Amino acid sequence: MRTTDLVGTALANTMRSKLRTFLTVIAIVIGAFTLTLTTGLGAGINKYVDNMVEGFGAPDEMTVTKQADMGSGFSMGGAPSEYDPEGASSGEMFGMPLLTGKDLETIRDAEHVTAVETARLVEPEFIEGADGRQWAVPFMGASYEIGTLSMAAGREPAEDAAEITVPTDWVEALGGTEPEDVLGQTVTLVAADPLGEQSGMEAEVVGVTEAVASGSGVGPVPSRAVEDRLHEIQTAGLPEEQRDTYFSATVTVEGMPENEAAVQAALAEQGYSAQTLEDQLGVIRGIIDAVTWVLNGFALIALLAASFGIINTLLMAVQERTREIGLMKALGMTGGRIFGLFTLEAVMIGLLGSLIGIGLGVAVGLTANALLTQGALSGVTGLVLYAVEPLSLLLIALLILAIAFLAGTLPAARAARKDPIEALRYE
Repeated sequence: MRTTDLVGTALANTMRSKLRTFLTVIAIVIGAFTLTLTTGLGAGINKYVDNMVEGFGAPDEMTVTKQADMGSGFSMGGAPSEYDPEGASSGEMFGMPLLTGKDLETIRDAEHVTAVETARLVEPEFIEGADGRQWAVPFMGASYEIGTLSMAAGREPAEDAAEITVPTDWVEALGGTEPEDVLGQTVTLVAADPLGEQSGMEAEVVGVTEAVASGSGVGPVPSRAVEDRLHEIQTAGLPEEQRDTYFSATVTVEGMPENEAAVQAALAEQGYSAQTLEDQLGVIRGIIDAVTWVLNGFALIALLAASFGIINTLLMAVQERTREIGLMKALGMTGGRIFGLFTLEAVMIGLLGSLIGIGLGVAVGLTANALLTQGALSGVTGLVLYAVEPLSLLLIALLILAIAFLAGTLPAARAARKDPIEALRYE
């Protein structure tokens, strides 16, 4: 019997007992469906994380912060430590040390570091439009977002100019109907000093931004000049050591990733912590992957149960077709061909189950993703709940076929070992 005839015969034999085959296929469909859904869910969430951080840094950049001194009164709880005026530091916020100008010089001098950038965190009281109306600023962007903004109209602010961009949500408030309508408009940004005294500065609207998943562009984004001026207003009257501080610095490193470990070690010796974007995402990705693997485990249990269904189905088929097996052997069909015939039947069952299960999983995943991201979760920019990865789908199909083949080997071996004379006598 030729291989093509063997495949055709195997397919026909699987349809002999349609109900039994159908029930076995359904068990495989459940496992394949679950595996496809959970794998796509993990891929989708990871893709959303990538979208979230795509504007937060380049591969050759690190985020540097000052290491907290755990021995100088820093505590997350427990009994208080005695106050030491000599060890007290004004360069802290929420108990965490801040970077100073001197720290930036030290970081800049580190080997392989080619650039150091910082940004002030400013929070205007309000922004006044050209018509005199005043608008609260629930979220103010920062100059470090320049270069990652998605522009709906206009351009990004120039570093040394009194310029600003506004999000598309602000167009109507500033008296426009289209993003282009507010370009060139002069607005006044008003901030307050520590005593509550308000001061303002004018800036030109040079661009309108669209929000991206990373959060960039969801609020007004100032130029560096505007940011520095607002910072001066907000910190007026404070000691210099409190004014010239930063939460973190972004450093550019030459020769990444080869020099990554060397730069991290050198900065650690100076009391700084340096992390790449991948370092910061490691924990998040680990949690997502762990949850995905747990869910995949349930799908694999379903496939394991389905494999016993395949064994049972083929053992019953061998029993029912004993005389047929004897006749095939009497006509010259070898044990190897009979073994191949029954394992092919098992593979056919696995193929049917995997195709249906994977197809259903992809259809349900994409439909749910579209309904949720365009409906209840439409406010989450760039959200991806389910993503199709062709390689993953192929691996799932191959896994199911392998399980089906292994499950079919026991009944196939029993059929191949049958004595033709005894088989022909079987009633």
